[in-house]
Amino acid sequence: MIKLIVGTKGTGKTKTLIEMAKKAAEESKGNVVCVEKGEKLVRELPNTVRLVNSEEYDIQGFACLYGFLAGFLAGNYDITHIFVDATLKIGGTDMAALDAFVENVAHLEVNIILSVSADKTEIPAHIAQIAQEI
Repeated sequence: MIKLIVGTKGTGKTKTLIEMAKKAAEESKGNVVCVEKGEKLVRELPNTVRLVNSEEYDIQGFACLYGFLAGFLAGNYDITHIFVDATLKIGGTDMAALDAFVENVAHLEVNIILSVSADKTEIPAHIAQIAQEI
């Protein structure tokens, strides 16, 4: 299942993502992963959430991000949730590429929550058919 947290800068997307990740960490019987650009969430999330800095792995573009997430799942079958903060900063601002990325990750059998810093009108309509918006 894919969920999107969509909104322009300053609308509380990261705060929502943090609350969802904390709740998932408390309730999940598996592992919770959070991918971010930089290290701003290190003090916000409990140590039970595996934080990954995308800059350490030079993740650039949605194809690279998809491969990274799929690799996580291939190496750890116990992952129940993957959170990605600042998705457009990691993958790029091309909305067609975001659409293809969401289509690809929809096939992964895990809960994926993406924060997308954009106006709701900028999000391709096809994504709404695949992902649930929060």
